[in-house]
Amino acid sequence: MVEQVLKNSRMMKKIIQWLVRNIPRPVLIRFSYFFSFVFRIFYAGNKHECPVCGGKFRKFLPYGYGKKTSDNRLCPKCLSLERHRLLWLYFKNEGDLFTVPQKMLHIAPEQCFINRFKKIDGLDYTTGDLESPIADIHFDIRSIPLEDNQYDFVMCNHVMEHIDDEQKAMKEILRVLKPGGKAILQVPLDYSIEKTFEDNTVTGRKEREEIFGQYDHLRLYGRDYPERLEKAGFKVEINKYNDSLSPELKERYRLPVTEMIYISYKP
Repeated sequence: MVEQVLKNSRMMKKIIQWLVRNIPRPVLIRFSYFFSFVFRIFYAGNKHECPVCGGKFRKFLPYGYGKKTSDNRLCPKCLSLERHRLLWLYFKNEGDLFTVPQKMLHIAPEQCFINRFKKIDGLDYTTGDLESPIADIHFDIRSIPLEDNQYDFVMCNHVMEHIDDEQKAMKEILRVLKPGGKAILQVPLDYSIEKTFEDNTVTGRKEREEIFGQYDHLRLYGRDYPERLEKAGFKVEINKYNDSLSPELKERYRLPVTEMIYISYKP
C-alpha cells in the first residue's frame, strides 16, 4: 500500500512537471480548472484545508520545477500555493482590502484570487498581464499604458524574477500608484543568502533552473530585496504576519515556513 502511494505521488510530480515545463502559460491558465476537477476527487480528505476556497483534502498536489518540485503544495480546488494562502489570511485578518474602499490593479493575477476579489464590496478591481487570457488589460510591466497616480493598491507577485529590467518595472508600478498607495510585490526569496545573485551569462534553461530555481528566472533574490524596492522609490514595511501563526495552523493550511510580506508604499 505504501509503495503504491509513493508510486502515485511520483507519477503526479512527473505529470505536473511536464505540464508546467511544456504547456504555454495561457493554455495552462485556460485548462487548469478542468484538471482541478479531476485531481480534487482523488485528494479528498480532511488533513489539510485551503483557507482561500475552504476545500479540505488528505493532501495537496505536488508543484514545482525540476529539483524544486515538492509534495503537498497546490490546492486541488482553487490552485492556491503556500504564498497565496498566506496572503489571503493576511488580507482577511490584518490588511484593509476587505474593509476600506479602494482601487486595485492586480498584475499577473492569480486564479485563486480573481473571482474572490471581484466580490469584495468597495473594491474597484482591474487585472493586467502581458499575455494571460483571463486579464482585463494586457501590457508589458516595464511600460504600463496607464496614467500616473491611479491606484490605491497594486499587487504583482512572483513576476520581478522574470523581468530583465527589474527597476524599470518597479518604477512603473510606483508611477501608477497614488501618493500613499501601497504595493505587494512578493518574489521567490532565499533567506539564506544576503545579496541577490544575478549573472547575465546564464542563459540556458537547465542552467537557469539549477542556479535560479526555474528556467525562466533571471536572478535569485536574497535578503537585500527590500533595498531593491527602496532603490526604485518605495518605502518598505516588512510584515511578519506569518510569525503570528501556530505551527499546527501552518501545517493544516500548508503555509510557507519563513515568508515575510513586503508592503511597499509610495511616499
